Amino acid sequence: MTTAHHAALIHTMVMIAACDGDLNNTELRTIDALVHSLPVFRDYKVDHLDADAAACAQLMADEDGLEQALEQIVNGLPEKLTETAYLVACEVAAADHALQQEELRLLEILRHRLGIDRLHAAAIERGVRARFVTL
Repeated sequence: MTTAHHAALIHTMVMIAACDGDLNNTELRTIDALVHSLPVFRDYKVDHLDADAAACAQLMADEDGLEQALEQIVNGLPEKLTETAYLVACEVAAADHALQQEELRLLEILRHRLGIDRLHAAAIERGVRARFVTL
């Protein structure tokens, strides 16, 4: 059984990856890498990832799916994981090196819903940007 905080983090990543209508392999690989590397997923059953991602995709297909997904994310996260959720959203959005307007708007909505102040969000965004710089 997937815990609420794991489901919320998976939903966050899938939602940001799918919001521009193009859930690409780079974003999927990034989600997989984050699940395999972040300490918050240490006790997550990785074999649940496909089902958890599919559940989010199904939810997003509903007429008010975005709102439902946001509610599940906010309700499923303890306060100490809100910045982690914003971080994984930024990582997935930046993975293909091309932020779309839909992704930027969803990041803004997510930041507000999670109650992350602008200064902390900017620090997270800057850290992610630094990780994806290429020559």
